[in-house]
Amino acid sequence: MKEVPSSWLNDAEVLALRGPRNPVDPWLPYAYFVEDERTATGLIESVATVFLTNRECPLRCVMCDLWKNTLDATVPIGAIPAQVKFALSRLPSTKHAKLYNSGNFFDRRAVPPEDLPDFARCVEHFETVIVENHPRFCTTACGTFRSLLSGRLEIAMGLETIHTDSLRRLNKQMTVEDFFQAVDGLLSHDIDVRAFILLRLPGMSESEGIEWAVKSADAAFRRGVTTCTIIPVRGGNGAMDRLARQGQFQPPVLRSLETAFEECLRLNCAVNQRRVFVDLWDLIQISQCPFCFAARQQRLRDMNDSQLILPPVICPVCDNNSQD
Repeated sequence: MKEVPSSWLNDAEVLALRGPRNPVDPWLPYAYFVEDERTATGLIESVATVFLTNRECPLRCVMCDLWKNTLDATVPIGAIPAQVKFALSRLPSTKHAKLYNSGNFFDRRAVPPEDLPDFARCVEHFETVIVENHPRFCTTACGTFRSLLSGRLEIAMGLETIHTDSLRRLNKQMTVEDFFQAVDGLLSHDIDVRAFILLRLPGMSESEGIEWAVKSADAAFRRGVTTCTIIPVRGGNGAMDRLARQGQFQPPVLRSLETAFEECLRLNCAVNQRRVFVDLWDLIQISQCPFCFAARQQRLRDMNDSQLILPPVICPVCDNNSQD
C-alpha cells in the first residue's frame, strides 16, 4: 500500500468539502421500491425497500455520501412511522422489509425511542425486518426492539475493512474489535447481522483492494455474520474527490468487483444460509468498457441471485484484461 498520512481527513475537513444536501421532507421517505433478493432460505423473494428521511449520522466517515438525503435536526415524533406507512401503502405486499435511514436506527436523535412501538406495528407482518446501525449505537435498545417484532430482525452494519490502519483513517470512530463485539451482542439477542464491505479503500491498489475485501468478508462470516455486501468505493462526496486529487484514491474497476465477488463466493459456497452480494447501484461508474458493461452487470445480478460463480464475460474489445 501507498504511504498515507496517519489520518486522511477530520470531521471539520469532511464537512467543509461537502456540497449541498438534497431537499427532503421529514414526513416522507426519500425513496421506496421493491427489489428481489435471495433470502436465507435460498429463495428469490421480493423485499420492500424504504429509504427513510432522517437526521444526519453524527459520525463523519470519509467515504460516506448518505448525508446527501438527510436533515440537520431530529424528525418530529411520529414522522418515522408515517414515512413507513406512506411507502408500504404504495408498494406491493412482500414478506421482507429493508428500512434504511442513512445513519443509525438506534440513535435516539435519529429515530425517537417513542416511535419504536408504532414502527414495530407497521412492520409486524414481515418475516424479516432489516435496519442499519453503527456498532456504537448497538445498545440494549436493539434487543428491546427485537422483542417487539414477530419476524426476524437483521441489523446491517459497516465493517468496511479489517485492515486496521485503513479503518482508522476512514474516521469511522470504531475498531475492528468494536464491530465484532457488537456482532456478538446482537447474536446473543437472536438478531441477524449483515456487514458492508468496501472494495479498494484509499491507499490501496487494485490487488490490495480485492485482497482486503475478501479477508474482511471471511472474518465477518467466521464471527457469525450471515450476509456480506461488497460495495465499490466511489467518489462524489467531496472528501473522496480530495483524496483522488491528491493521488491517494482511485475507484476500483468493474473487473475487480467481479474478482472479489468470485473469491467471496468461494469462501461461502459450502455454507448454506450465508450469502454474499455485490452492490449494483450506479455500477456504470466503475465500468471501463461500454461494449460489455450490460453483460457484466447482468452476470453480477445473476450471481447475487444464484450465489454461484457463473462463466465469465469475454469481451472482444477489452478482452477481460485486469488492471492495477
